[in-house]
Amino acid sequence: MKAVLCKAFGPAETLVLEEIASPEAKKNEILLDVHAAGVNFPDTLIIEGKYQFKPPFPFSPGGEAAGVVSAVGEKVSHLKVGDRVMALTGWGSFAEQVAVPGYNVMPIPSSMDFASAAAFGMTYGTSMHALKQRANLQPGETLLVLGASGGVGLAAVEIGKAMGAKVIAAASSAEKLEVAKAAGADELINYSESNLKDEVKRLTGGQGADVIYDPVGGDLFDMAIRSIAWNGRLLVVGFASGRIPELPVNLTLLKGAAVVGVFWGAFAQRQPQDNAANFQQLFAWHAEGKLKPLVSQTFPLAQAADAINMLGQRKAVGKVVVTVR
Repeated sequence: MKAVLCKAFGPAETLVLEEIASPEAKKNEILLDVHAAGVNFPDTLIIEGKYQFKPPFPFSPGGEAAGVVSAVGEKVSHLKVGDRVMALTGWGSFAEQVAVPGYNVMPIPSSMDFASAAAFGMTYGTSMHALKQRANLQPGETLLVLGASGGVGLAAVEIGKAMGAKVIAAASSAEKLEVAKAAGADELINYSESNLKDEVKRLTGGQGADVIYDPVGGDLFDMAIRSIAWNGRLLVVGFASGRIPELPVNLTLLKGAAVVGVFWGAFAQRQPQDNAANFQQLFAWHAEGKLKPLVSQTFPLAQAADAINMLGQRKAVGKVVVTVR
């Protein structure tokens, strides 16, 4: 099979496309014929040795995939050969086949194509877990989404609306904000042109945001925590800015606020029934047309490096997908 390989930590340009032996499914795994693979921010980190786990060389990047089950290990009972599925792989998806633990594989609705499915699992799974289990977002509350045109940010906008919140989308350009507006955002903030804290206060009548969804970190976190409402919850989703912020904890005391970590991958493994219930709701919203994964660009397997660079350079809107078949 063909696979994109990382043989030493470095930039995306050092990845190579090679022919290698197909993996074999272990007892608790399935073998997936990959049709499409989602590109996510961790892919930009894992190839440079900057992510929380470092796979042994050589490895393929790509943390999520969609395709067809081609073999099933004897301990996997909920899947069969021929099933259309999405899979959370950690790495390995930028290849024609990947072996995946059965508990990380989920059938997809017949209405969902492979590119949409490859763009769905990680972003919508993360944002649903963040807003439901971690923030307990309630109808009528105000949700501020930073990086609102990116993969997880756009999913948070759509899910926030589906949950009945007033959504303020914040992004770095007018073009990106138009994408968030099309996804249902009620108010828009261009934080390259205006002060985030001042705009949030203006749009909330001085109250601040009840829930803040932050996949960016850095300076935006510093401003966001100062624009949070009484009893507010700030969700720590990621650090796309490159800087992990430090928190003056007196700010949480003054607002009776909580800063809450979001780690969907661990949640999915530790609370599989809750994760499955989340996806039942997400698939229902997708069928109702409330969730519309935005795949802004697709790249063939041979151009996976270009897809990773697009994300690393923060040029991506919505999701970027590598098409394999």
